[in-house]
Amino acid sequence: MKSVIPVNLPQQSYEIAIAPASLAHLGSWMQPLKLGKKVLLVSNPMVFKHYGQQVLDSLVQAGFQVSPCLLPAGERYKTLNSVQKIYNVALAHRLERSSTIVALGGGVIGDMAGFAAATWLRGINFVQVPTSLLAMVDASIGGKTGVNHPHGKNLIGAFHQPRLVVIDPQVLATLPAREFRAGMAEVIKYGVIWDAELFAALEAAQRLDQQRYVSADLMQMILTRSCQAKAEVVSQDEKEAGLRAILNYGHTIGHAVESLTGYRVVNHGEAVAIGMVAAGAIALQLGLWKQTCSDRQRALIEKAGLPTCLPAGLDLEAILDSLQTDKKVKDGRVRFVLPTDIGQCTVTDQVTAAVIRTVLQTLDSSIAARPAVQ
Repeated sequence: MKSVIPVNLPQQSYEIAIAPASLAHLGSWMQPLKLGKKVLLVSNPMVFKHYGQQVLDSLVQAGFQVSPCLLPAGERYKTLNSVQKIYNVALAHRLERSSTIVALGGGVIGDMAGFAAATWLRGINFVQVPTSLLAMVDASIGGKTGVNHPHGKNLIGAFHQPRLVVIDPQVLATLPAREFRAGMAEVIKYGVIWDAELFAALEAAQRLDQQRYVSADLMQMILTRSCQAKAEVVSQDEKEAGLRAILNYGHTIGHAVESLTGYRVVNHGEAVAIGMVAAGAIALQLGLWKQTCSDRQRALIEKAGLPTCLPAGLDLEAILDSLQTDKKVKDGRVRFVLPTDIGQCTVTDQVTAAVIRTVLQTLDSSIAARPAVQ
């Protein structure tokens, strides 16, 4: 099975290629794009151990001169210091404006490598090769790159579209179960905000908490429809002037939870899951959607083995304060993406602190719903 999804943009369109065993053919995918000979391959040690040599061989066979750069794995390493290491290797290997940075890894590697590509020599080519479900369906598409500031997630960044995204579903076989569940949070997000048919297909699945329980056909549908959803939104709004804001569903409170726990207690997908439950509860409080829809969302999040409660000991007032540093704040008002039905949503800045506080209190009970770390 192979799918090619176009991302149509005014200045630089590109394709998302979803195909089993595509890592072995990365070089041939890149050849027609006239990317220059020099390639900097950015990855982390664990991913590189599994797939680095395969990608290196493919690129070398296609005539590219490749230099690797390995960075530590984990959100807490998504900093300017890590990007500086990419710059150092780029300088040592004399990358030129025609050169390319290839990101082989999850969302953290993709964000950092993309930011380096956006800023080195004022912008060089960039290719995304995501190896986590979360990166496949979300982080690798749309051109958002960046790093975290000590006081907030992704506050430093740039828009820099990739020239190509290559997704190999077979690499999910080595993805830890917890990271697979994290990716399912973003898939559920697309179902809630954009694609009711995808949401229904996820509801019909027997289990979603581990990759081995998801059939190849369903996985292909998950990847294809999630990527199509993001491609459609990004094609209409490349730099988040309007519609693209809906892709932040669950991320407003989710980012605050990540930041306040030092990126060590919950991963990104788990935080987004908590944020979606919170956003659904806010929508219910405001009368924007029905209890049945809220219940369906919560049930699907639980089926994916994702948390529905805040981590223990998190200060609710600190969450409220953190929301004020969110990138989506405009004129001092926090903008929330809220669901109105399965497959539909709206963006509003009319959510009061009192409503947010009430909802957070309902999620501040126990951590029993959080998945065991594997």
